[in-house]
Amino acid sequence: MEDSKIIELFYERSENAIIELGRKYGDTCKKIAVNILKNEPDAEECVNDTYLGAWNTIPPKRPDQLRSYVCRITRNLAIKKYHKNTAEKRNSYYDVALDELEDCLASPSTVENELDANRLAELFDDFLDGLDKENRVMFVRRYWFSESISDIAARFGISEHAVSARLLRIREKLRRYLSEKGVTI
Repeated sequence: MEDSKIIELFYERSENAIIELGRKYGDTCKKIAVNILKNEPDAEECVNDTYLGAWNTIPPKRPDQLRSYVCRITRNLAIKKYHKNTAEKRNSYYDVALDELEDCLASPSTVENELDANRLAELFDDFLDGLDKENRVMFVRRYWFSESISDIAARFGISEHAVSARLLRIREKLRRYLSEKGVTI
């Protein structure tokens, strides 16, 4: 079913909206949640909460990209659940991915003083637009979808070392780019 028809079902407050959303994007949302949480039951809970979140926000919102919209809801819910689950534990899988980006960004308070969140998002978008497609996909799969290095390597048919090296070069390029744009690192 087309996204616009699914959105119309939400506007009609039809329960079929949830069914169709699950059919079309349920697997994608679950993959995102599992990548972050590494826990099947928690991931399923996040996906169900995603459906509720979509139900509660459509209407009034009418997302242009339904897939991106529900993926963002899932990701945000999974990150909240992750932080709740690991409040006492550090150095888990998701922390490793975030730690890789640590050298590219200053502390949140410094970024907030220098740029608002929208400007920082614009800079990230511009940076990603400047990457070739393969590097952009690798970066987004690692740092947005939280895919493992081994999954990315398998997807691209290259070694894990090659993926790690490319991600390192992309992060270094990001750090230089943000520095040139006046972001204190």
